[in-house]
Amino acid sequence: NNEKSVPQLLISDLKFEKKSLTKLMFSPDQENHPSKAPVKYGELIVLGYNGSLPNGDRGRRKSRFALFKRPKANGVKPSTVHIACTPQAAKAISNKDQHSISYTLSRAQTVVVEYTHDSNTDMFQIGRSTESPIDFVVTDTVPGSQSNSDTQSVQSTISRFACRIICERNPPFTARIYAAGFDSSKNIFLGEKAAKWKTSDGQMDGLTTNGVLVMHPRNGFTEDSKPGVWREISVCGNVFSLRETRSAQQRGKMVENETNQLQDGSLIDLCGATLLWRTAEGLSRTPTVKHLEALRQEINAARPQCPVGFNTLAFPSMKRKDVVDEKQPWVYLNCGHVHGYHNWGNKEERDGKDRECPMCRSVGPYVPLWLGCEAGFYVDAGPPTHAFSPCGHVCSEKTTAYWSQIPLPHGTHTFHAACPFCAHQLAGEQGYIRLIFQGPLD
Repeated sequence: NNEKSVPQLLISDLKFEKKSLTKLMFSPDQENHPSKAPVKYGELIVLGYNGSLPNGDRGRRKSRFALFKRPKANGVKPSTVHIACTPQAAKAISNKDQHSISYTLSRAQTVVVEYTHDSNTDMFQIGRSTESPIDFVVTDTVPGSQSNSDTQSVQSTISRFACRIICERNPPFTARIYAAGFDSSKNIFLGEKAAKWKTSDGQMDGLTTNGVLVMHPRNGFTEDSKPGVWREISVCGNVFSLRETRSAQQRGKMVENETNQLQDGSLIDLCGATLLWRTAEGLSRTPTVKHLEALRQEINAARPQCPVGFNTLAFPSMKRKDVVDEKQPWVYLNCGHVHGYHNWGNKEERDGKDRECPMCRSVGPYVPLWLGCEAGFYVDAGPPTHAFSPCGHVCSEKTTAYWSQIPLPHGTHTFHAACPFCAHQLAGEQGYIRLIFQGPLD
């Protein structure tokens, strides 16, 4: 065991240039003249993508979507309630030029709630449909998939018109989330089977088939963040405890003291994809891609070495984030010792997946390390000292600690922690590991 003679390099020991990095800390929005820039309400970032979709971001399909104040308000608010005796009458009431929500109670009765224009709000719609009312098209996330072809065979559980976000056009630009979105004929239609009910003040409300779940973190989205409790949001924006399974007929209990108001770091689950909401203010305190690039160059400048081959290791550029490079660092996930790729210590009887670390003899998976490039997932601007297990995505210690505690919905009734950069379920005691690099011998 030659561990004693080798200089160990913990990336946290690197004296990161504080001044040059704080300059890069602020988001590009602040470098422009804020007065001329359009008002940004916030951004939605899809978990499982490390900065862009596998085949590239195109049009309304991308890994992150910014919500800007619209030139003209397009928000709506409830107005007249009609009780129709037949579905035909209900169709007649819901005119194509007016937004409405139809609640089918039985074959004999439908309640139609008309919505009228609201000049104080902007509405943004999210869903699987590519029809024009959808602003942000979201498809099912397949953990670790490198191309969209991996995802096409899956029967989607994301609703075509999954949810809508309504933002106040005046400060503080509050954003609220509601289940279901209006279709091309400006209607939301809750069929006989959907969970729906009359509220105490005589209004109607309901839940969508697979539901829209929201979790607000405690202490905001900062290095002190802690996971909150998952709730379900109704069509009218009320908050409920979870149903027994995603599409159960029985709704959960109403949670009176919580709201559908999104906070920095709120998670929105659409049953097939999870989105992170970041406010414009929160993003201004988040590291930028420039900052992450500076951290990458800083690590590479320290010339970490492979303790076996003594070759210098380097993290590949952010653009080459899928192809394993020959200088790429690899890690033994049980101990955190970082090496270059080598064939030493392969355990034949373990299907070649587990390897023995030459530094400390611990046996476990051996994987390439990748930098987490999606800056919106970072809770702080700390150096990339830790990696998620088993995928090898590298980011700051506080960021790995935060995401490893978050139970993300999976399927219709299970939850598990996952890497935000690739959506792989986390493994091992903590779900992440501290990286131990070896410094240059000279």
